[in-house]
Amino acid sequence: MKSIILLAAPAAGKGTQASLLREKYNIPHISTGDLLRLELKSGSSLSNQLKEIMESGKLVNDEIILDLINKRINNDDCVNGYILDGFPRNINQAIKFDELLNKTSKKIDYVFLLDVDYETALNRSLGRISCQKCNLVYNDRIKDSMPKISNICDACGEALIKRIDDNEETFKKRYDTYLNETKPLIDYYEKKGILYHIDSSINKDITSNEIIKILDMK
Repeated sequence: MKSIILLAAPAAGKGTQASLLREKYNIPHISTGDLLRLELKSGSSLSNQLKEIMESGKLVNDEIILDLINKRINNDDCVNGYILDGFPRNINQAIKFDELLNKTSKKIDYVFLLDVDYETALNRSLGRISCQKCNLVYNDRIKDSMPKISNICDACGEALIKRIDDNEETFKKRYDTYLNETKPLIDYYEKKGILYHIDSSINKDITSNEIIKILDMK
């Protein structure tokens, strides 16, 4: 089984690597952001609660996130593994998630830390453009990530857009949040012996190959 967590600073390439791994190993890419958006559209009692929380600008509490993750990984398509992107975000989530997994004799097999320096991550963030139709992400500042035709999606031909929050001020806030909350997870998973440092500063293929080498060794 390949149950995987991707840890990284903003714009380090989690989404890109998750997509590549999903294709290679046929296991689902689970993003907390996607789960929240799906739940909001569901019309459930939880969706109303989420809407109130998010509209007030508050963070969704750990219990709700854990419940959504737990339900998702127990779906049939996760029987051979899954890739978690954006979870856990803090030590409390990591500990509670391990407790949930232990109840059913499950565990996380691999935690990949995608290492990238601040300036590289910032440059990626400022150049990021994406397709709203098929969710592919490109970058107009990085040669091997540019679309073939400027601002047009290679896959579906839709116009590419820049996210409003991809600016330097927002990036710095997101990066500070990563340092304060997510980075301590490195020590947590290193102590468990399942954390692997991966250089994510060169290009996506080199990063992907390093991850695949580790996954295929076991």
